[in-house]
Amino acid sequence: MHKGRHIVGTFGKALSAIIGMIVIVLFLLWLTSPDPKFNPASFEDAPLESGLAPISEAVTLAQVMQANGTPATLLVTKLDGDTISAVDLSRATGSQGADPFVVLAAASASGLPELARQNGLEREYAVADLLPAAPRGERHIGTGTNFPEHAEEAQSDAVFMFPKFGPATPARTTVKARSDVLLDYEVELCMRFDRAVASLDDFDAAIKGVFLCGDFTDRAALIRMIDPDNLDSGSGFSDAKSRADFYPAGALLVVPRDWQSFVAEERFMTFVNGQPRQDARASEMTLDFRGLAGKALGDMERDRFLYQGRQYRLAPNGQIDADMTLMSGTAEGVIFVAPTRGDIIEGGARWLLTAGWARGKELVPSVIDTFVENEFASGHFLQPGDMVEYRSARLGDIQIQVAE
Repeated sequence: MHKGRHIVGTFGKALSAIIGMIVIVLFLLWLTSPDPKFNPASFEDAPLESGLAPISEAVTLAQVMQANGTPATLLVTKLDGDTISAVDLSRATGSQGADPFVVLAAASASGLPELARQNGLEREYAVADLLPAAPRGERHIGTGTNFPEHAEEAQSDAVFMFPKFGPATPARTTVKARSDVLLDYEVELCMRFDRAVASLDDFDAAIKGVFLCGDFTDRAALIRMIDPDNLDSGSGFSDAKSRADFYPAGALLVVPRDWQSFVAEERFMTFVNGQPRQDARASEMTLDFRGLAGKALGDMERDRFLYQGRQYRLAPNGQIDADMTLMSGTAEGVIFVAPTRGDIIEGGARWLLTAGWARGKELVPSVIDTFVENEFASGHFLQPGDMVEYRSARLGDIQIQVAE
């Protein structure tokens, strides 16, 4: 009997020592866990030089609201920081339509260079007074992980799409920070069309306008709703990316002669408080805009995308309507990073110590709750007072002040 008690006591001491060692190892792993502020990105050596594309390569348009409440379409001839020089193309052509493609079609293509050179027709406009280059609709087609490096940092192995809800805001705008939102940035290229695109033949025939755009994301909402095993389900993306101030658009609508070569060469960047965060060229896209259009058109038949508790189709009419934007997706360098080992250890410990296992709470939600709380406490995400700038080589820029 004495010998048995001795064996039990020895075993108990050994078990306690093992548990103590495990606790110490886990504590050290938690203590030394990395705490990245954002995803690192690679940057080109040369600084980004911004300007206008020569009119021989692309026509650059903008719009400004007139006193009578209708937009005037402008032929942009010069970009100088917060100011453009432009010719009133609506007046020159006599076309007063709100659609810039209609006004452009009323102009003689061969006469545009001469019109741009004529003295006395130009006037200056503040970029802050220009309308967004995006179409006026409130349904758009968002794209996920279409740049390989961002796909890697997001742990995604395929391009996916989702409906984005909300109107475009102008090139000088604000985005509201909220205490329940982990606010993240994304710079993108966007494309719009002069007609509805219901097939790739329509895509090829359409006049295409390219513009700089942004896509803000509430990462707290996304991480709580996302299905990490099936990103193509779109779960969480529409809810996390659809808000009235989550879609800033540049002021310049560029209509290239050869859209593929123009887009492939375009460079665009993100700066936060003057510091570079993202730097990409559209040639890095896994799918170009034609490929994205084809993918979107092949996924129009079912109401399968969740938004605010309801299921929606990718596009309401089974096509990319003329008032919709097709978005490129973003490059590497966003703020969001996956939960670290520290978040996982802390979440697991909370689950054990609070008897989550006995209360029917699963381990993964506990880790997610811990991760989100830690991200709020860290202040890594955009904060009131921050300035986000999206800049491009030939599509102008966007400046967004993060407000309370």
